[in-house]
Amino acid sequence: MPRRPAARLAFAGVQAGQSQAPTAGSAEPPPLGAVLREWGRLGCVGFGGPPTHMALLRELCVERRRWLTAAEFEDAIAACNLLPGPASTQLAIFCAWRVRGPLGALVGGAAFILPGLVAIIALGALFLASSAPAWVRGAGAGAGAAVPAVALRTGTLLLATARTRPGGAVGPRLWAYLLLGAASAATLGPWLVLALIACGAAEIARRGAPWRGLGVLLTPLRGPLAAAAAAASGGLLALCWVALKVGALSYGGGFVIVPLMQHDAVTRYHWLTSAQFLDAVALGQVTPGPLVQTVAVVGYAAAGVGGALLAAAVAFAPSFAFVLGGARHFDALRASAHVQGFLAGAGPAAIGAILGSAIPLALALSEPWQAALLIGAAALLVARRGVVTTLLAAGVVGAGLGLAGAPLSH
Repeated sequence: MPRRPAARLAFAGVQAGQSQAPTAGSAEPPPLGAVLREWGRLGCVGFGGPPTHMALLRELCVERRRWLTAAEFEDAIAACNLLPGPASTQLAIFCAWRVRGPLGALVGGAAFILPGLVAIIALGALFLASSAPAWVRGAGAGAGAAVPAVALRTGTLLLATARTRPGGAVGPRLWAYLLLGAASAATLGPWLVLALIACGAAEIARRGAPWRGLGVLLTPLRGPLAAAAAAASGGLLALCWVALKVGALSYGGGFVIVPLMQHDAVTRYHWLTSAQFLDAVALGQVTPGPLVQTVAVVGYAAAGVGGALLAAAVAFAPSFAFVLGGARHFDALRASAHVQGFLAGAGPAAIGAILGSAIPLALALSEPWQAALLIGAAALLVARRGVVTTLLAAGVVGAGLGLAGAPLSH
């Protein structure tokens, strides 16, 4: 995940014990109705992933409403990028917290998440229906064929940023972390997070930081890792465990969550076939909101609409908890040598994981025409066509092939 340089080490107006920070451009905070309306609008138009979400939030909070200064917004990006999980969603929650306090964070975060969540559950129900028409199944297979190319493009863009990141790993260390992350994503599936932690710990040790810092990083994992054994039998507990890993243990966001979900959803619990999982990832890309919402499709396949809502609630709960519980301490977190060392190792490994996720995604393709579509999608992305445009184009071609009687594995 790319890191933005910090504008300053402390957020203006955020003091210990304050429940609400003063806004940048007005003496009075905006009403909750305004937060609900504005963040809901962003949730409806937020296609294109984190870069789009960040641009929309900046336009709203800095340029149009002037609720935050430009420097405060840069600080917010840098702080949220330190957290595991969907950074742009956490940024939306944090900005709502800055302008309207804890209640604003809850209202704004929910308004940002819900439009895309409703859309992806509805589309997931359509694409997973046993009696779905051929053109729907073809559209899913076509869009799914483009997903490995999207993963490669995402990782390549992030790598270009990571190579010039101040304070990051460089030279052989960067490439070692990158390769370890890629290999882990291609082979370890749900245990990828352990490889990311190992890379972060190695960089802490290399920089000579005290080993007691490792305990701080690993202690929060004891409970979730113990819960893994209890989730082995499947059912709703297993679904909650998968969703928790997606929302709380996936450093790097975006496509890093794909191998975490794929092994459990397809191989371990058999909630989805490989083709259906590709459909789910594609739907996460073409609907507004973060890719983490893909977990709602997994939940729907496991336990219907109730399972979709449960999976989404578990996956997004850590983002709210991180912001509501720790926003006042973000400046100290960013100044920590342990945190910076961890990010310098785990960051390149997360990028490698995004690149490596393309391997199991490509292996999930089952029809020869999907391989041709994958090549075509890669060509579109090299030509700088957008991700949503590329996925929609592949879906249209797939729908046409489905109507024409092309073989469809589902």
